[in-house]
Amino acid sequence: MDQRGQRQARVRVRGHGRGARGRGVRMRGGGVVGRIQVSDEIRATIIDHVINHGLSYREAAQRVQPVLRRSTVVSIVRTFQNENRVHRLPHAGGRRNIFSVQQEAAIVDMVVANNAIKLREIQTAVIADQGTFQNINSVSVSTIDRVLKKNHLAMKQLYRVPFQRNSEMVKEARFQYVQRIMELEAEGPHTFIFVDEAGFNLTKVRRRGRNIIGHRATVTVPGQRGTNITMCAAISNDGVLCHIPTVGPYNTERLITFLDALLHRLIPPQEGGLLRPGMPLFVIIWDNVAFHHSRLVNEWFAAQPRMMMQFLPAYSPFLNAIEEFFSAWRWKVYNHHPYDQMPLIDAMTAAAQEIGAEECQGWIRHTRRFFPRCIARENIACDVDENLWPIRHERIDND
Repeated sequence: MDQRGQRQARVRVRGHGRGARGRGVRMRGGGVVGRIQVSDEIRATIIDHVINHGLSYREAAQRVQPVLRRSTVVSIVRTFQNENRVHRLPHAGGRRNIFSVQQEAAIVDMVVANNAIKLREIQTAVIADQGTFQNINSVSVSTIDRVLKKNHLAMKQLYRVPFQRNSEMVKEARFQYVQRIMELEAEGPHTFIFVDEAGFNLTKVRRRGRNIIGHRATVTVPGQRGTNITMCAAISNDGVLCHIPTVGPYNTERLITFLDALLHRLIPPQEGGLLRPGMPLFVIIWDNVAFHHSRLVNEWFAAQPRMMMQFLPAYSPFLNAIEEFFSAWRWKVYNHHPYDQMPLIDAMTAAAQEIGAEECQGWIRHTRRFFPRCIARENIACDVDENLWPIRHERIDND
């Protein structure tokens, strides 16, 4: 390298390159450090030196540590004179929010009122509403999506709710049902037993699975649907009391056979037909399917003084604890791999035996959590905890 090149290299090292010219804070002794933020205390000191004590800009810059550039002092004093401000403004980089807090709340209310609303429908409503969104002339779908995510709203599966579920007649029936249950509990010892029937077919499998990207997720099922197998079961706080599977649907005759088996499980033979003070009564709670109202079923209950039945109100599956039992039972049947490791009937029986009393007690407690809303005749859209307790920590079962 010649003498001229060496001299230019030394100049670049001393000045840190052409890009560093005019930047940084000069320290005592001539050194220059990187750009720093001048604190509000130092800014107030600079103002005091220049305004109150009449020091020059350069003198004021030398009186603080680290030593500032004269131009920095000029900027601080000029800001004070023009804006009467000493403190630094907060960092405001990037684009400002399009929506205010109130406007975001209005968008959230749209989604809460209509869970099936689309992003483009929200976009159209925002632009059309010049009252709440008077300063919004255009907005993108992605911006609305970010607002929803910010407010903890996400895409979910839609649950279809029949409009009759919250009719005045149904809400009144729920009120009467809860009142009747509370009256029975006040009268004396009663054991509430939830009974229902559910069909099962091996062609029903999980709808989602996993496989390598680019390959379909498949599962082997029987080539033909085959005959449904129906399970009738009864649960209480003591667990699963009785379960009898049968090929095809249940009818009155098969239901009477099931009730006889349940009666033998609940009442010893020597106590049959007796009703003495202190003996618990057993209340069968089930839905309004036609053969539950048949003459033979009514005659069977009339012949059993310690057995009685209570019908659930229509469109109220959340009041029947056995609905959750069947949901858990079906998947336990799949876990036993019927036809691969054991016959289907054996898999259904083994799955029912795996469900204990503690699980049944939890399902019964869950149904009772709807009692206050039934008493208040409120609308109940879904039988899920998110609608019943929007705050997460309130969903914990502390009973």
